[in-house]
This record gives sequence, C-alpha cells and structure tokens, in this order.
Amino acid sequence: MTTVIAVDLGGTNLRSALVDSDAEILAHETVPTPVAGLSGEVITDAITALVENLLALPEGKDVLAISVASAGPLDTVHGRIVNSPNIAFPLVEVVEPLRKRFGLPVTLINDARAGVLGERRAGAARGSENVVYITLSTGIGGGAVVNGSLILGMGGNAGEIGHIPVDTRYNLICGCGFAGHWEAYASAKNIPAFFAAWREAVDLRRVGFDASSTRAIFAAAREEDAVALAFMEALGEVNARGVSAVIVAYNPEIIVFDGPLARYQGDIVFRYMEPHIDRYLPLPELVVSTLGGRAPLFGAAVYALEAL
Repeated sequence: MTTVIAVDLGGTNLRSALVDSDAEILAHETVPTPVAGLSGEVITDAITALVENLLALPEGKDVLAISVASAGPLDTVHGRIVNSPNIAFPLVEVVEPLRKRFGLPVTLINDARAGVLGERRAGAARGSENVVYITLSTGIGGGAVVNGSLILGMGGNAGEIGHIPVDTRYNLICGCGFAGHWEAYASAKNIPAFFAAWREAVDLRRVGFDASSTRAIFAAAREEDAVALAFMEALGEVNARGVSAVIVAYNPEIIVFDGPLARYQGDIVFRYMEPHIDRYLPLPELVVSTLGGRAPLFGAAVYALEAL
C-alpha cells in the first residue's frame, strides 16, 4: 500500500497524518502552531518532529513522500512560506530542511489549494469538474479546480480569495497590510474587529454579550439577540461580496466551505450571506465540508501522489 505523510500548517493548528492511496488516514497528530521563537525554524522543527513520529510507526516504514499544505503566500520555487499574515514568522523554510532530514521527496502546496483536491478526492465535490473550496478559519483561503485542473498560478498562490477587496466604508486593515480585504472582516480572528467598527458606525453603546469573541457573537445570534442579528446582516453582505467575486472568477458548480466558522456556524453564515450573493452567473451549490477539517490533509496527500 502506498503511503505518504501529509502536514497541514495553519495559523492555529499544525496537523499531520499518515495517508494511504485510498485516502484513508492511518495515524494522525495535532499540535498548536508555534508562535514564539527566534525564527520560523521553530515551525520547521515542529513539522520535523511530527514527521519523525509518523515514520516511527509500523505503518510508516513504506512512506514514499512528504507533502506540506500551508497558509500562504508561498514561494514554491524555493519551497518556503513568506510573509503569511496568519503565520507568526516572515519566513519558514519547508522543502529543503525536510528533504535533507528524511531523504524523501517533499512537496509544498497552499492549504486551501490542497483543500479543493481533498474535497474532490474524498469529500463533497467528488465527481465535480468545477469546484471552489473556501475555508473560513483564522484567515480566509480558497482553492479552485476549473474543468478538472487545479489552478495554481505563477507561484502557487492563485486563489488568495481572502484578499479580495470587499469594502471601502470601514477600510479595516488586513493582516497583509492592505485595507478592505475579505479576511479583515469575516475570518474567525477578525470578526470582533469588524463588529467594533460596525458598532461605532451605527453609534451603538450597549451590547449584551462579549463582543471581543467571535464565538460569543455567534452565540448571541443563535439566542436572537437583536444587536447580534443586525451585525449578521452586515457580515452577510461582506461574505456575499467575497463569494460573488469567487463565482464570477471561477464559475463553479459547487462551493465547499470549510474551517471552524463554516463547520460550526455555517447555518447562520449561509442564512445571512446567500440572499446578498449576486446572480449574474447561476448560483452554485453551497455546502459545508463533511471531512471534519481534514480536506487539506487529504489534498496534500493527493498532491504528493500525483507528483510521484
């Protein structure tokens, strides 16, 4: 049985898995993504430790490759992560350190591009030739397959949809340094900042919930708090602008949403987003991933196997 090691490097968690050619996870491990240290080498070391743990297992003796899916942007020519707004270090070397340490082929792919491969291989998009994967997590990322082909772009960064401009009213600064990007408003990390800007704009003094917590804001919406529901309308409009741009860019038949916001709050996100999506092109099927956050791991494995 062909097996590869897949690693998913996100802003919050670092996941690894031993995956076989039938898209079965034979073993897995999750640790927090390092955020403190002198350099990005602490992340490289953490990935190395996870790979060592999997190779030490009986099932790890036949591993043929290592594949890392990471939040971008990436420098795929040199095999590293550069200036990612969701990673604590400006530079993380990936491919060469792992290749030298383990003597195996190593691939690097953006986590959301891996996600769309994972959904086509093992998730909601099986059999679909035109798919977009959107992750609503620490950041917002995307991956697209058009007419059966993965869209990568010049440096592997095609699909950085979290940086689609969606607003000029509040002009919130994104982690990348530019203003008005989708991720600055609707990612799990940044929703409280959007709430604060919205609250100031509508001159709202009293709030009956913890407005510094994305989870608390959504909990208040589930309890039908009037303030939270009004904010959901504003958030829905922003999400719809991002999704509308994705639809006209890629013309997908299905969009698969993933990430904690989609998996745990997807019903609310969809309810307030869908009515505002432009209908210039037909509305694709909108679904939440059923892979429990594992789509990037499956996709990284697919990418490695295709490279072999």
